[in-house]
Amino acid sequence: MSAGPTSVEPYDALLVVSFGGPEAASDVVPFLENVTRGRDVPADRLAEVAHHYDAVGGRSPINDQNRALVAAIEHELADAGLSVPVYWGNRNWHPFLADELARMRDDGVRRAAAFVTSVYSSYSGCRQYREDLADAAAVVGPRAPRIDRLRYGFDHPGFVQANADAVVGALGDLPAAAAAGARLVYVTHSIPVTMAATSGPGGGAYEAQHRAVAAAVTRDVDARTGIRHEHDLVYCSRSGPPQVPWLGPDVNDHLAAIAADDVPGAVLAPIGFVSDHMEVVFDLDTEARDTAARSGLPISRAATAGTHPAFVAAIRDLFVERAAVERGLAVVRASIGPPGPSHDACPAGCCPNARGPRPALGGLDPAPAMGGVR
Repeated sequence: MSAGPTSVEPYDALLVVSFGGPEAASDVVPFLENVTRGRDVPADRLAEVAHHYDAVGGRSPINDQNRALVAAIEHELADAGLSVPVYWGNRNWHPFLADELARMRDDGVRRAAAFVTSVYSSYSGCRQYREDLADAAAVVGPRAPRIDRLRYGFDHPGFVQANADAVVGALGDLPAAAAAGARLVYVTHSIPVTMAATSGPGGGAYEAQHRAVAAAVTRDVDARTGIRHEHDLVYCSRSGPPQVPWLGPDVNDHLAAIAADDVPGAVLAPIGFVSDHMEVVFDLDTEARDTAARSGLPISRAATAGTHPAFVAAIRDLFVERAAVERGLAVVRASIGPPGPSHDACPAGCCPNARGPRPALGGLDPAPAMGGVR
């Protein structure tokens, strides 16, 4: 879609949907209980994870970054001549989705598009958000606004540009000798192998989408630096029983391995996250940095997309694109190429819930039995 004033009809608003995070030390355990509810996670495991927050000041940075993102989107829409409010709701902490949908209802919003801050296909990255939206709409009742989820943003050139700029900047933070032969290590959240296998309509989308982004960012970085960089996709934040296979390799194992292979330096690029979640500020900035230091490997960490202007413009683009589709117009979808732009409405059964079906908004599954929503 091109920049400039246009229309977002039939939408009355944009809803930013995120994971949420604790904002004080007293919030940490209640937040973790929300995240793990129904999963029989032992109390000692919650206590172990809670200590991660101690290392970063007792709070997550994600809510502050979401506030900054909402403000940036509001400015972007206003600059484009689009006068629509931007709301923000979380799955696991204040402001909760049900509270925000109730506020939207009271403000007279009847139909909104939702931008989910997880931009790749998987149950935990897509369908679980859609299930929580359905739960929130059920709580709000028959006057809850209709919510349409925007397509995944992983393949939008603006997201790739934001990450490429960050990698180039991180290369500049390395010593010159390390930067010349630095390995680009792209990091995302690990998920169970079975979840990865069923991600997307045909399965395997989670890994394929990340590999496409890693390759696109590397091409951009190589063109701008004049140096060919080797790159890898690795994972962080594995959890769950050790007998359940999760995607690997783990970032710490990988850093130790490439240090043993005499790689002179590495850039950690958290392309799996749009902002500095705990998985970034603890898993990468604390644990992975310690691993690299013990291994004698110089590293730098690339910034997340955050409020990079190209990423914020991409969100506007996706909003305008979906609005045009809903008005029956032909659109040219901005994309970096294969695997190509994703669907507008999730196909029935896409990214299934391994624990059994639940109502979910924004897809082609049978509509939940609640008025005013899809």
